[in-house]
Amino acid sequence: MTDVIQHLNWRYATKSYDASKKLDDDKLNRILEAIRLAPTSSGLQPFEVFVVNNPELRAKIREVAWNQPQVTDASHLLVFAAWDNITPERIDSMFDYTNEVRGFKNEGWEAYRQKLQSIVAARSDAANFDAAARQAYIGLGVALVAAAAEGVDSTPMEGFDPAAVDQILSLKERKLRSVVVLPLGYRKPDTDWLVNLKKVRRPREQFVTELN
Repeated sequence: MTDVIQHLNWRYATKSYDASKKLDDDKLNRILEAIRLAPTSSGLQPFEVFVVNNPELRAKIREVAWNQPQVTDASHLLVFAAWDNITPERIDSMFDYTNEVRGFKNEGWEAYRQKLQSIVAARSDAANFDAAARQAYIGLGVALVAAAAEGVDSTPMEGFDPAAVDQILSLKERKLRSVVVLPLGYRKPDTDWLVNLKKVRRPREQFVTELN
């Protein structure tokens, strides 16, 4: 646990990346695997991750992301895209896959499938998208910790036009919507104003309440 705290104290929202430094495939794949293993409600994994390597696509995303240089200067750019809706077909797909992987059907699990179907059917498409987007943020959190553990800098970013990114990456055709983007790479200390500033977080007594 000490190592985790050290890693989290080390990381910060990197403002300037060294474009000449690239992540090796092993580090990137471990970060992606950590995201894949992240917990999600009912195990649905209602989001996908896009690794945007194409320079032209990244340049277009930068244009609709307040021209933030991290989008193009970082070694890699991840885009977290949530399901536009949690549909019966998507629920069935994941429940069927679970049965296939585990090699059996569980009566309680199948009853839960029906309950979940009724819950999402009672919600609007927008509410279901919001629920899926919240799960994407769980994956983002895991990605930040995994990147820090690998000594990789990261910058979680909501500062972009989601509809524009959806169009650039043709996400609508895949029934997905962009939620958050995550540049990954290595900091460039001499041009990053934030690199040497103290990390600021509220003290524990103002942040954690214990109810005994």
